[in-house]
Amino acid sequence: MNNKLTLALTKGRILKETLPLLSRAGIEPLEDPASSRKLVFDTTVSDLQLIIIRGTDVPTYVRLGAAHLGVVGKDVLLEHGAEGLYEPLDLGIARCRLMTAGPAQWAYSGGRIRVATKFVNIAREYFAREGMNAEVIKLYGAMELAPKMDLADLIVDIVDTGNTLRANGMEPLAEIAAISSRLIVNKAAMRSHHEGIARIIADLSAAVGAVGGGADDAAA
Repeated sequence: MNNKLTLALTKGRILKETLPLLSRAGIEPLEDPASSRKLVFDTTVSDLQLIIIRGTDVPTYVRLGAAHLGVVGKDVLLEHGAEGLYEPLDLGIARCRLMTAGPAQWAYSGGRIRVATKFVNIAREYFAREGMNAEVIKLYGAMELAPKMDLADLIVDIVDTGNTLRANGMEPLAEIAAISSRLIVNKAAMRSHHEGIARIIADLSAAVGAVGGGADDAAA
């Protein structure tokens, strides 16, 4: 029986920025994830293993107890919810902004607008809060194309430099949320494996502090 703690990591950019942070916390995979087809990795911490999965799956794995902890973008937590999870630490990595964007010089003139995004729940809540009548259209990529093809008036998407928007005749308009990667913990696991999880949180917190990263974001 496997009694190890399991930490779920998000593929892609977040993984690339998470691994150096884990290393500063004394946690390193025994094999290089970049050159391996494995999804489960033992680490230099004998009672901790890593799994590497899609970001949108990380909260599900942690919420249902398949993983004890996870690293995931705040955008995923905002979109899919954080029920059953603690969010004890902002890791301060993979920083970006979740924003509305549209054609240059666009301004709301009233009436119904169409918004393309993969962040459907966030978009609906945002535009309702702003008092704007918005029909939200779910897309999975190439958001910048939607206004050009008259599919939508605006988009809601992650913005880093804004260069892709500008290259397609668009500009960032309003920030919905500042995004970074967060450590999440299964609530039941926090009780049943408190000592081991508390140690990992403390080690990661020290690693974040050493590079001037994020601050604790305790969740009830």
